[in-house]
Amino acid sequence: MVLRLNQHPNIEDLHHHSPEIVEVLRQLLASGAPAKPDPRRNDFYELENGSQVFYIHISPVNGKVLLLGTWLKDEAPAAMAASQRAG
Repeated sequence: MVLRLNQHPNIEDLHHHSPEIVEVLRQLLASGAPAKPDPRRNDFYELENGSQVFYIHISPVNGKVLLLGTWLKDEAPAAMAASQRAG
């Protein structure tokens, strides 16, 4: 599936990623990006940008995008979460 939002999606970065990461996500959402819905959670998605993956939630109420995490395709999300807790 391709996920595409309006020109300037409202993104809230819950884990203080770099402004560059948030801008890449914003551009992906504006132009359309390959996305996989999370089978266990409604309105949660993994978006792919080359070797980078973004894990997001899109509010069904107001359309706000929550950036929950990002990792390289070769890394497992659990490993990324562990590294964020350690750092």
